[in-house]
This record gives sequence, C-alpha cells and structure tokens, in this order.
Amino acid sequence: MCGIIGIVANEPVNQLLYDGLLVLQHRGQDAAGIVTSDGSRFHMHKNNGLVKDVFHTRHMKTLNGNAGIGHVRYPTAGSSSSAEAQPLYVNSPYGIVLAHNGNLTNADKLKDDMFKLDLRHLNTNSDSEVLLNVLAHSIVESTQDNVLTSDIIFEAVASVFARCNGAYAVVSMIANFGLLAFRDTHGIRPLVIGIKETEAGPEYIVASESVALDMLGFRLLRDVEPGEAIFIDLDGNFYSKKCAQQAKQTPCIFEYVYLARPDSVIDGVSVYQTRLNMGGTLAKKIKRDWANLSIDVVIPIPDTSRPCAQEVALKLNVNFREGFIKNRYIGRTFIMPGQALRKKSVRQKLNPIKFEFLGKNVLLIDDSIVRGTTSKEIVQMARDAGAKNVYLASAAPPVKFPNVYGIDMPSRNELLAHNKTYDEIIDEIGADALIYQDLDDLKLTITQETTAIKDFDCSCFDGKYITADIDEAYLANIENARADKDGDNESIPSSQLDLNLLNYSSENEEQHA
Repeated sequence: MCGIIGIVANEPVNQLLYDGLLVLQHRGQDAAGIVTSDGSRFHMHKNNGLVKDVFHTRHMKTLNGNAGIGHVRYPTAGSSSSAEAQPLYVNSPYGIVLAHNGNLTNADKLKDDMFKLDLRHLNTNSDSEVLLNVLAHSIVESTQDNVLTSDIIFEAVASVFARCNGAYAVVSMIANFGLLAFRDTHGIRPLVIGIKETEAGPEYIVASESVALDMLGFRLLRDVEPGEAIFIDLDGNFYSKKCAQQAKQTPCIFEYVYLARPDSVIDGVSVYQTRLNMGGTLAKKIKRDWANLSIDVVIPIPDTSRPCAQEVALKLNVNFREGFIKNRYIGRTFIMPGQALRKKSVRQKLNPIKFEFLGKNVLLIDDSIVRGTTSKEIVQMARDAGAKNVYLASAAPPVKFPNVYGIDMPSRNELLAHNKTYDEIIDEIGADALIYQDLDDLKLTITQETTAIKDFDCSCFDGKYITADIDEAYLANIENARADKDGDNESIPSSQLDLNLLNYSSENEEQHA
C-alpha cells in the first residue's frame, strides 16, 4: 500500500503535489518523493520520512514545471532504504520516472529476464524498479523512427500487462511527452482521474484516492479501469485506451475495511458508507448469534472503526462512547515496519478514558485484527481502566492468509488467526468474547452500493489469490523476504543519472555537499 499522484496543469505543480501527498500520507509513512517536469528536464527530490519532513522550502524551489508525479511509500517485502524511495528513474528511452502502488508477484522472474533478455541493470530490490524497466523496454520495442505517440505508449503498456503479474497502480512521466497512468488488469489497487477546468484549458490529476482531488479542487471524473492506460501530454490533451482484453474488476476489499480514508470514493463507492454498512451487518450478527451478551457501551478503536462502531451502537440501541484518546503524532501502527515497534507504539498511541470503562461491559469495535498485537494491548488497557467484561468485534473476517498484493501481511506466522481455533485466538487476545464479520456480509456492504463490482480480492481472508500464480513456494519465499528482517536495510549506491535530464537532490547528498 502506497500513495501515488500525478498532475498536468497550466501552472507550477510542486505545491499541488506536496498538498496531495499530505492527504495521501495515511497510505505510506516510510518515504516520500516528487518529480516535476518543465519539458525535457526532470527535477526530483525524495527521501525517507513523512512528507512534511522530506520537503522544505529549498527543495520546493527546485521542483519546477507544470507536470509531475509524487509518491508516499509503505514498505512490504522489499527494503526500506532511501535508495528505494520513489519515484524511480531511467534515462532510456527519453527519460522516464515512475511511482507505483502494489506488488508484482512475478518480480523475481522479471528481474532475471531484465538481465538476460532485456540487457537492463537493476539497482535496487524494489519491484517498482522492475516495473519501470519493463515499461522502458516495452517503449523501446514499440517505438519506430524515434517518434513517440499515444498509440505507441498504449502498445507498450499492453506489453507491460502481458509480462507483469500482481497488483499495480502506476503514475509515470516521460520526458518531453507527458503523464502516463495505468492500473493492473484486476484493478486491485485504486486509481482515480480528476479534472479542473481553467481559462487556460483543462488540468488533470491521477491519484490513489479521490480525497486528493477534493482537497486540490479537482472534480472526480472516474476511476481508471482495470487494464486501462491514461496518457496526458504536456499540452493537456487527454488520451485513454483499454490495453488488456481480459481485464476484470476485482478490487482489494481491504481498501474499504482499513486502507482508504473514509472520505474517499473508490470504484464509485463511498468508503464511509461501506463502513457504516459494516456496522449494520455486524450488529445483525451480534443480535443473532450473541444475544446473551450484556453490553453497556460500544467503544471504537480509533480511527478507522468509528463509522462501524457508531452503526453497531445505533442498531443495538446501546450508548456509543469515545473511550480512547489518540495521540495524533504516532503513525498508523499497522503499517509500521517492525513487530517490536508496532507493539511499543500501541500504548503511546492510545490512552483510555477510565470513566467510560469503569464497571461496564464494553464492546470494542476494530476494523480488523491482523497480528493481534494491538488488540491484545487494547483489551488489557480496557481491563486496567476498570472494565467488567471486554468484548471485541471486528468489522472484517479473520485474517488467515498472507496478502501478496502490496499490504504488509506476508508472513503466516505473524497472523493471529492463521491455523488457530476460535478458543486459541480469544485466549491470545484475552477478551471475554470475540466476534468476526462474515465474509459474505463484508462483500455485501460494498456490492449493495454498486452494480459494477461483482467480486473482490479477499485473499487475506479466504486464501484465494485472484492472479492464480501464488503457490506454497511463493508464500515461503516472501516470508523469508520480510521487510523488517534483520539485515534487510542494506545501503545501495545511487545510480549514475544523466544530469542534463535529471536534477536530483536528496537530504544525504546535500549534507555531504
């Protein structure tokens, strides 16, 4: 899970990209980067850290141009070194920069092919660099007489779809040509298009979530369709084409459960409304299967579960209360790169209001239970605050299987519900009762809002991988490639860039200058 954005405008885009990344920060807190284009030249700045810490006034002044892309990174099975901060760059053909959200499931084979067949060198462990080089090679193969057109670009993207498996939403800039965006043939990761009409002509934006469009004053046009490519040249001309014939819309259901902001609209569906719906179906299950529970108060585990908890309380006719105060200066614990760091941050992040727990039977609502680290700590916090009984309900089903499409759930051993019985899970968490959402009900919370989506990627819940290329050997391999495994954060030298094309700055380089 990362956040990506691309803009072609009639004015400088550096501030627009920065502001857009700020509202996409929830999708990645590990690194941030921006590349702008003033025609034939790129201007780049990227580094590890939050958006507000990576970019300062001196950096923004160097990011010239009316077109550009940005990225906030969330590391999964790759390294979290600064060398892998995005966007990434190649200088042939033309010069291309790329930012990617998702995960290639055949990256290892592609890396081998890059070296042996495409004669390209990869400088990082990132599958995003693999994707960039596949795109660059495909453009070379499709280009005739060194003349690049939108049709040639779409032909190249079709080749990318033919070679690359997995999840990928992509924004890319081709020097002196324009902005390219595309979404994998399953539409696993989200990507939306926005437009702003100005006196100088239309301006376009492509971003992971519609919230970025809202904040920057763009109107939501539509989602990029699975298997579709979008190209916007530097004059603001818009082109699109379905580049894969076998595309099928199966978005990641976890986007609605947790990943996306509630004020976003993904594939035509309000994330906030789906979370209200999750509360409604969860309340029905509690009434049906847990009628014996005496519940005095419903308390959300902030922030994502709040709409669901409000609807549960409403449907159960029980008081809704805010029982935890969140420290806004602690990041999302789910996407912190390391189990020890996640566990330590829970009590730094949340503090109970003891009055709301003392002597009460408390129903805690969480969006999901992945590793169980947070859940165990929070249940104990509720007991320490004086709760009589602590019940825990999840808006999502048990997470039993690794996610291989860009979410940090790669190791089965880290997943609380993997190969465990209900009694073993509840014993691990320490709650008096544990209630999970049913998968069919979870799907219904979204499909009742649209007729366009028929199925989802639910692999972390049901173990069914929609790309059909995941086996036991693959799962074992990614478990050995954990991003937070000791020794993974190796230092990789920067690639030698064509300085006439790329004006690159990084915090480390400036410190040594």
